Amino acid sequence: MSLPLVVLLPFLGAIAAPLFAQGGRTAIAIAASVPALIALAALYPHWETLANGGTVLHSYPWLPTLGISFSFRLDGLSLLFALLILVIGLLIILYSRYYLKAHENVGKFYALLLCFKGSMLGIVMSSNLLLMMIFWELTSLTSFLLISFWNHKQDARRGARMALAVTGGGGLALLAGILIIGNIVGSFELDDVLAAGDQIKAHAMYPVALTLVLLGAFTKSAQFPFHFWLPHAMQAPTPVSAYLHSATMVKAGVFLMARLYPALAGTEQWFYMVSFTGMATLLLGAYVAMFKHDLKGLLAYSTVSHLGLITLLFGMGTQLAAVAAVFHIINHATFKASLFMAAGIIDHETGTRDMRRINGLWRYMPHTATLAMVAASSMAGVPLLNGFLSKEMFFAESLALNLPGMWAWLPPIVATLAGIFSVAYSARFIHDVFFNGKPVDLPIYPPHEPPRYMKFPVEILVFTCVMVGMFPAISVGPLLYAAASATLGGSVPDYQLTIIHGLNLPLLMSFAAFFGGLLMYSQRQRFFDFHARFREIDEKAVFEAIVARCVGLAHRFTTRIENGALQRYSLLLVVAVIAVAVAPLASLGVFVGETGLSPIDWPTAIAAGVLIVSAFATALMHRERFFALVLLSVVGLLVALGFARFSAPDLAMTQLSVEVVTIVLLMLALYYMPSWTPLETSIPRRIRDIVIALVAGVGMTLVTLAMLTRPFSSISWFFLENSKPGGGGTNVVNVILVDFRGFDTLGEITVLAIAALGIYAMLKNTMLTPPAGDGQGHPWTRDAHPMMLAQIARPMLPLALMVSAFIFLRGHNLPGGGFIAGLITSVALILQYIASGMIWTEHRISFRYHNVIGLGLLFATITGAGSLAFGYPFLTSTFGYITWPVVGKFEVASAMMFDLGVYLTVIGATLLALVSIGRLSPHSAIKSKKEGA
Repeated sequence: MSLPLVVLLPFLGAIAAPLFAQGGRTAIAIAASVPALIALAALYPHWETLANGGTVLHSYPWLPTLGISFSFRLDGLSLLFALLILVIGLLIILYSRYYLKAHENVGKFYALLLCFKGSMLGIVMSSNLLLMMIFWELTSLTSFLLISFWNHKQDARRGARMALAVTGGGGLALLAGILIIGNIVGSFELDDVLAAGDQIKAHAMYPVALTLVLLGAFTKSAQFPFHFWLPHAMQAPTPVSAYLHSATMVKAGVFLMARLYPALAGTEQWFYMVSFTGMATLLLGAYVAMFKHDLKGLLAYSTVSHLGLITLLFGMGTQLAAVAAVFHIINHATFKASLFMAAGIIDHETGTRDMRRINGLWRYMPHTATLAMVAASSMAGVPLLNGFLSKEMFFAESLALNLPGMWAWLPPIVATLAGIFSVAYSARFIHDVFFNGKPVDLPIYPPHEPPRYMKFPVEILVFTCVMVGMFPAISVGPLLYAAASATLGGSVPDYQLTIIHGLNLPLLMSFAAFFGGLLMYSQRQRFFDFHARFREIDEKAVFEAIVARCVGLAHRFTTRIENGALQRYSLLLVVAVIAVAVAPLASLGVFVGETGLSPIDWPTAIAAGVLIVSAFATALMHRERFFALVLLSVVGLLVALGFARFSAPDLAMTQLSVEVVTIVLLMLALYYMPSWTPLETSIPRRIRDIVIALVAGVGMTLVTLAMLTRPFSSISWFFLENSKPGGGGTNVVNVILVDFRGFDTLGEITVLAIAALGIYAMLKNTMLTPPAGDGQGHPWTRDAHPMMLAQIARPMLPLALMVSAFIFLRGHNLPGGGFIAGLITSVALILQYIASGMIWTEHRISFRYHNVIGLGLLFATITGAGSLAFGYPFLTSTFGYITWPVVGKFEVASAMMFDLGVYLTVIGATLLALVSIGRLSPHSAIKSKKEGA
């Protein structure tokens, strides 16, 4: 249970932490830290297993027929990322305590941060690819909310939208790739996928699956040409940038490449797509970073460059390159998170991030300057720091890559050139910010050191950079080996973690990059002049132009097919169906099959005739709205009788109950509308509509004849045989709803609840003035609530509730159930509103319908989730028998609690919708306390 707990804890913390917001920033920061501390304690017992190359698995069935399970996996790679997420997350929580101002919504911030943390843990610890996909999308949503946390800033909103659009689009591609892989392997479980690497790579769909998966990884990790979203996400608060854009979210893409490395790597397609994308990203990010004046902008493009370096290493396809990639993931997370936090401190204490203004800060902030310079030196690859070690491995692997001819020189040249740029922009970060004269027009002057514990997270990370750089084998060796072993599938090549491997070509490349970078920085003005010759592309403007273009095209297309006329929509729909169905029906030939037609009895024929006449009269008299509604109710009644005639009592009762509620709804709506509709269509148009309607009607008749007069196989026998032994009930319809298809029912009542809440929200502050009289000019009666109706309706309420309870309790074995019982209760309560009025009824109903809806959904969901606690799939039901005095043996089924949730949701949703419409009139629309008015 420890692995699911680790993933679940941050989500629980997101619920609990905001409750401490009233205690101040310190209280909520402590509360937000607790989930990470517990999660670290839960991971610790597994270290010995993972260090020896083992794997810990916890799996719980969810939707086994779809291949989805709550499967969680902990190996060396997932442990590495979990530690990065949890430990750096802890430091970010402490840092945010001092970064955020007291008046800001810290409860919302910490809740979103914890949700994001839980989503990232879900990605790295999921053992089912579809489950991982769910968490993948959650990171996109929560990062969108975190980037736009300062939603009063337009740039923050646009940056968040850009990030969501790019990563969300990549997520769709990734989902398609995962579905293809699952189809090839026959399973979405990670163990099965990793074991089927040869099968995947030999499949004809491998190039398509690889491309789609890499699109998801490249968009998430800001690889060229999808890199542009990351710099524009820097409008987020600095703790968000330090956490999401250095240590976690942007690492999700490279984690995916590492996770699927045994299954997808080792082919030419992998090599060219991954290595060349990484190479382009490495150079582009390094070049642009040199010329950015915004402190976070420089760090953002340097992040893009280093992510390209990691991608390039994975793309090389050698085992040592994969080890180097994993090592650089660790190193980059530590020095880049510390640099982002240092940049946030500078912004916090000076009021600006413009490097042309924040000069000479060494004399004002020597402690912060020292920490930032050490972290920047690690980013530059200076010896005795962790960045130097992984960059040495990168140089060595670029030399070892065996490419034909002159191409063999490309990787070392690219690596050295990127190293030069890395040193140059790191030198610029150090010199321009902490030296280079005096500050220029700072919004906050003089700057000073931040609060003591605001620097503590930076100190921890910088100390890690030094420790790994000087004692790599001791400090990070076991963790790196475990992560590399999991990435490579168990076989790890020999490698040594030492400060210097002697005088060799990679060391000479490091020296060349270091001194070349310093030389480049010393001549920076020449490079700035050269860069200024080219027009800089504004990625944000390009993206916004593309979005505007797409919106414009969509608007023009929508305008052509959608003009607000329901008649036109119906026409297009019916014509489209006719066009699609003509060819299959024409090829069918004889429509009446070999089983022939059933004999017709006189009661059925008479009812069918009345039904046809009523339907025809409804269409004919549609301009007389009240008469049309009466005729429509006749149609509904006859349909209910038809269900009863053909042995479907549950459907008959449901149809009758729905018909009553629908008629009340339409009567309420018609009260605010004219009682008749003027003639608006021409004769040719009506002739056209009649022809189309006749063609559609004849077509449906022929389809029905063809289906019902031919033998067909049915699955009804399964439900009939398993209803009692599997679901504990003899009413097959109810058992299907609450057991066999319970997940569908849960979704349907959720949609019903959303619709009711939507109606309430739209109509809450709306007032309509109804007509003064009916269509003939007669005024409405002054006796709005006749005494006789009220006296009849009030004693009917307990009777109706008793019938409703009876229908509910017997529903598992006889016609009835929660849905029908809920409609009966709703009709009984609506009758009280109609008979006695809003004020009288509201004073006697002391609960809010919103709460009834919520309680119903809660009952249904808890009943479904309860089975998970016993190791069964979601919504698995059980039943048993108890013996009561007098009553005797009595069946009790867990599905009854689920049906109770359906019952409450139907009541709450129906009454909330109908009462909201009833309140539209200023004469009857009272504002009760329980509706929040």
